[in-house]
Amino acid sequence: MALARLHGGPLDGQILPLDDVELDSLTLPYSETQLTYRRDGDATRTGDSDGPTEVPFRFVESGDDIVPGDD
Repeated sequence: MALARLHGGPLDGQILPLDDVELDSLTLPYSETQLTYRRDGDATRTGDSDGPTEVPFRFVESGDDIVPGDD
């Protein structure tokens, strides 16, 4: 199992399951738009006994302007 660790943007700090450790970018739904995160480094924890592999992704852009809601 691999994990995507997200940096920046509205999903900063989130960790998501990752099917393919070779992915270069992620496009994720967010409210009524989409967010794009790009790979930002090498995978860590790639050994058999050091926990799940982690791949860092950095926020690049959103499909629309993100406006905080009133609720």
